[in-house]
Order: sequence, then C-alpha cells, then structure tokens
Amino acid sequence: MNAIKRFGSAMIVPVLMFAFFGIVVGLATLFKNPTIMGSIAEEGTMWYNIWSIIESGGWTICDHMELAFVIGLPISLAKKAQARATLAALMVYLVFNNYINAILTLWPSTFGVDLSQGVENLTGVKEIAGIPTLDTNIIGAIIISSIVIWIHNRFYDKKLPEMLGIFQGLVFVVIIGFFVMIPLAFLVAFVWPYVQQGIGSLQVFMTHSGYVGVWLFHFLERVLIPTGLHHFIYTPFGYGPAIVDEGLKAYWITNLNDFANTTAALKDIYPYGFFMHGNVKMFSCLGIALAMYYSTPKENRKKVLALLLPATLTAVFAGITEPLEFTFLFIAPYLFVIHALLGATMVTIMYMFGVVGMMGGGLIEIAALNWIPLSSNHGGIYIIQAVVGFTFVALYFVLFRWIIVKFDVPLPGRKSEEVKLYTKKDYQNARQDDNHEVEEAPKYDSEYEEKAVYYLEGLGGKENIKDVTNCATRLRVTVNDPDLVKDSDYFTKNQMAHGLAKSGQSIQVIVGLSVPQVRDYFEAKLK
Repeated sequence: MNAIKRFGSAMIVPVLMFAFFGIVVGLATLFKNPTIMGSIAEEGTMWYNIWSIIESGGWTICDHMELAFVIGLPISLAKKAQARATLAALMVYLVFNNYINAILTLWPSTFGVDLSQGVENLTGVKEIAGIPTLDTNIIGAIIISSIVIWIHNRFYDKKLPEMLGIFQGLVFVVIIGFFVMIPLAFLVAFVWPYVQQGIGSLQVFMTHSGYVGVWLFHFLERVLIPTGLHHFIYTPFGYGPAIVDEGLKAYWITNLNDFANTTAALKDIYPYGFFMHGNVKMFSCLGIALAMYYSTPKENRKKVLALLLPATLTAVFAGITEPLEFTFLFIAPYLFVIHALLGATMVTIMYMFGVVGMMGGGLIEIAALNWIPLSSNHGGIYIIQAVVGFTFVALYFVLFRWIIVKFDVPLPGRKSEEVKLYTKKDYQNARQDDNHEVEEAPKYDSEYEEKAVYYLEGLGGKENIKDVTNCATRLRVTVNDPDLVKDSDYFTKNQMAHGLAKSGQSIQVIVGLSVPQVRDYFEAKLK
C-alpha cells in the first residue's frame, strides 16, 4: 500500500503541467474565435497567426503526454541520482517503442497491425517521438518508466569489474532495460490490441452507466484524497485511456473550437460528466470555509480569517484543496465523508441539468477552458452551474456550521489556546523554550530549510528516514520506526504544517504548495 501511495503521488509531477498548457490552448481558442473577437480573429490576420503560434506551443503536453509521464515519474520515485534515472527511463522507453515498430513491421499479419498503411490510417497506433508504434498511452509510459525506476534503484550502484567500469551506473541501468524490453515488446504487441478492445468496452459501459457512474467517480475522487489514491481515479479518465484513448482533457481541448462554434446542447455532443470535480473545489470549499469562520467565537474570527482566507483562495482559484480540507480531516473525519457525499451529489445534479466540460481544476482553469471560450453559445448552462453551485454553498454552510457547533468540533479558533499566525522569531523562541536553552537560534537560508529541519526532527532524525517523495501539497516519507515520529500537534505547532497523516511506516506531512522546495532542503539534510 505504501508503494501504491508513493506511485500515486509521483503521477502528480507531470499532471500539474496540464493545467497551464490547457489554459494556454483555451485562451488561444478564445482569441481565435471571430464570433467573440470579431474580424480581428479572421483566419489569415496577424492576430490569428500570433495566437496560432501560441496555441501550437500549448499542444506540447498533449502531443507528448507519454514522454511527460516517462520523464516525470523518476523525479519522485528514483531513490538516488534522479536526473540519471530520468535519462535512463527516456532512452529505454524509446528502445521499447523501436522494438514494437520492428515487430509490427516484420510480422504485420501475426499481430494484426500493418504499419505500412500509415499511422494516420490505422486505429490503435500512434507516432511517439517520431516512432510509429502501438498507442499504449500513458499506461505504457507508466509501466516502462516504473520498470526502469526499479532497475535503477536496484542496480545503479552495482560495482562492475574494473575493465567494465565504463558501463557502471546509468549505462548499466540502460543495458539491463535494453534486454528486458525485448520480451516485453513481444508481449505488448500480442496483448495490447485485446487491451484496447477492453478499453472500448469500458468506454461503452461508463458512457451508459449514467448518473450513478458520474456520482461514484466524484465521490471516490474526493474521499480517497487522505490515502493519496485519488490520482488513480481521475488520471485514467482525464489523461486516458478510460472513455477515450487520449483522455477527456485532450479530447475536450482538441474539440474546444468546435464546441464554441456550435449551438447544439453541449451534453449532446460531449456526453461525459466525469471530469468536473473542480466544482467541488470552487463551491464546496467556499461553503466549508464560511461554516468554519461563522462557527468560530467572534473574538477569534479575525485570527481564523487569516488562516482560512489563503487556504480557501488556493482551493477556489488554483484547485489545491488540501490546505483547507486537512484542517478538519483529521480532527473530524466524518465531516470529510459528508463533504465527499455532498460534492459528488452537487456535480451529479449539475450533470443532470446539462452541465458538462473540462472542470477538473480551480476557477482559473475552469474559466479558461469553459466559461470564456464557450459562454457566447452556451452561457445558459453556466448560469445553471452557478445556481446549483451556490445552492450547495448554502447547504454546506448550514450543515457544516450546525455539525461543528452541535458536536463542538475543536477546529482552529474554537480551542482555548490562542489562535495566531506565527513568525520565524516566534518559532525560534519556542524552540529555545522547549530546550530550556538560551543559546542563539540557528540561522536558516529560508523558511523552506527551517521547515525541513523541523520536520526531520519530528520524523525521528535522518537515520529513521527510509525514502522521501512529495505530491502537490504533501511531503511523503517512509520511516523505519513509526514510533519515533511525533504526533500531529508537533507538526501543526506554530503553523509549521497543516497536519500529519500516519499509516504504518508511511507518513504524510501536509506542507502546502511549497512542498517541492521543502523537499529539496529535506533531502539535502539527509545527505
């Protein structure tokens, strides 16, 4: 389970880039639409040409999605020499696709794929890095990259005889991968066409599962966040191969201009409601934050507002909900289950009323990929979206506030101790008091280094750290002895972290959006 959690967190590395590139394509589609921009956006104008160039750059991540995942996973999962592991994964993945290309070229009738017909004339094949091969999508990329990471972690430090020393390290990893890919390529060439048939069956099943499928998708996507396994719910839908091979995100962006120019109901031409959890981030988190604020005694509300405001804005605008959700998750986990139930119900009701689109991120991404380019012909569904959304904001507010007050949930500001945002000086003074020492507090290059040192002490010291990685907001650590890890109060003291999640040897420190910088210092301290 720990390995699965680490793997899920690693997938966030390439996924985070999709938001930016999707916004670029969405804006380019908007500015190239003459219905919205007028004659300046007519094909052939300088305005049109400039935005066509920008749009071509925006398609980079979708056109090379597999490479993004092949390269992205080793950054988090390689236990040493991550840069070399990344290069090894890329080279072995290219070797794998060259093998597939050669197998299908030599035995087209055996494997049922004749590449001589051209990639553009065949289904189930794709050109990856200039290599015509089977379209294994990100599943193939993840499998190959994972194999190389395993080889790298096991054999990178292998000492070879002196005369073979030139083949140590990176080259040795690539050599092993080179030969491992031969039987794997034959296996994939034989099995993958059947997998593609299964994917087609899954598409039919999910498409016809109706509102139940939409509700279940969004409930699982939310309720699995504490485990870190929610990536496995939305990634196959958003980035393929579930529903459509290229993923719903690429499919939506590809057809965005057509959607913008048609007056037909969006739900008729895009009948999928599986990637709309951004509504939970926008509306649900707003209702929760209001409930937390108004359930706080008046004398503490200004102080609590300083905590809630940045966390809520991060959730609403950027789509990163963990700083807010983890504020109450470990204090009252039943509130989080209620949150998942209500959020899934809200999205399903929106879908019932015809709201569809690419709404997996926060307000910025949703506006760029939906509201702005499509509002001229489809503004009605966004009015429905807002009505349903704000209705649930009110429902969240009433229900959460009642529960918090009724059961006296000890959220920040409702405890007896003072609620405040602490400075670095406060933290240094607190450490001096704890140690009963008057010696000068240590100097740090930045708050990231300060947090890294603090976390390392709380996790039992560097001897207790087995490995470390991170996702969008959490530092994920595997420890040797979980009994040496201090409790959640240590990590949340002085606002050093948002919380702590423990599952055996798997520890998650909820840091926030600065976790990549903290991890860099954390790993430096380990070395």
